Amino acid sequence: MASSALFTLENPTEEHHMLRQMVRGFTRDVVEPQAEEFNRRAEFNRALFKQCAELGLLGLTVPAEDGGAGMDLLGAVLVHHELSRSDPGFTLGYLAHAILFVNNFYHAANAEQRARFLPGVLDGTRIGCMGMTEPGVGTDVMGMGTTAVRDGSDYVLNGQKALITNAPEADIFLIYAKLDGRMTTFVLERDFEGLSTPGKTPKMGMRASSLGEVIMENCRVPAANLLGEEGGGLVHMMRNLEAERLTLSAMSLGIADRCIEIMIQYAHERQAFGRSITQLGQIQRYIAESYAQTEAARALIYTVARDCGPGKRNRIGTDAAKLFAAPVGKQVADNAMQVLGGWGYCDEFKVERFLRDAKLLEIGGGTLEAHQKNLTKDLVKARAQ
Repeated sequence: MASSALFTLENPTEEHHMLRQMVRGFTRDVVEPQAEEFNRRAEFNRALFKQCAELGLLGLTVPAEDGGAGMDLLGAVLVHHELSRSDPGFTLGYLAHAILFVNNFYHAANAEQRARFLPGVLDGTRIGCMGMTEPGVGTDVMGMGTTAVRDGSDYVLNGQKALITNAPEADIFLIYAKLDGRMTTFVLERDFEGLSTPGKTPKMGMRASSLGEVIMENCRVPAANLLGEEGGGLVHMMRNLEAERLTLSAMSLGIADRCIEIMIQYAHERQAFGRSITQLGQIQRYIAESYAQTEAARALIYTVARDCGPGKRNRIGTDAAKLFAAPVGKQVADNAMQVLGGWGYCDEFKVERFLRDAKLLEIGGGTLEAHQKNLTKDLVKARAQ
């Protein structure tokens, strides 16, 4: 039974509580039964994605007057937290759509663009993705090589994005390119001439979402698909990275929560040397340290989420949350594997899948090293003010 303090931390309003109860039931009854199958198939479950649309989850952070659920970033955190207890792979594909495309698009778009693009991405008929990373450019976003030039009433884009979640299935793409050396954001559609997405990129974990390239070869983009102003892309990118980092942190928390449940249940039932292995000191260490790390991550993530949103930047908080929380999912999954021994290494108890999935959270949305750099820079700057 959750304490009242924990309940308030994770569910500050009745609306948050109702959202969590809905998503928790959906995860238990619908997401959990399909997770192993789509992990093995290495496919994104589009039917499940449509069910998320029916629950209003695809436009979670879009105001109700524009067809969304009107929730805040804390609401997005709790959805990613709950979904990741069962299927982090699918949750990553969901995040790429709901946060990297929809949330990013909404806060940069004008009224005409919202009216034109939102209906399809909110009802699940169109899958979105965001293209920032390139084959030789990740953290160093200013080194990106994708370019845009103005040509009459169009822009012409050339370049290549890589390691893009949802790229193989995407119908609509939010792409960053340099226009006269300035970062600029565009919305590309699947049928644009010169746009292609080669086959899937095989990967270690998060297999229920897809990864791939987006190639633009003299891809013509109508001026109406310029998102925001020319040169405004860096602001869009930095603002949305904070939402991305918090929701990725929440995914790590979901993984940790599930792995603690698995290891406690297994250790309670497993007998060795005539007694429950919960009486063995090393097992106690794995369980106790996992719980303490997870609760610390929970407190940090939910506290930061209360103080972050499109109108309130919090790079220090979101970097700190992901720097601390991302390794927690991986460590707790690894601890669970040690508690389960050989059974943890097999797929029956799901721990091996959670361990593989967890590693991505130390890389995607900013590496741990990027968070260390950002935090040091921002903290020194804050001290000097």
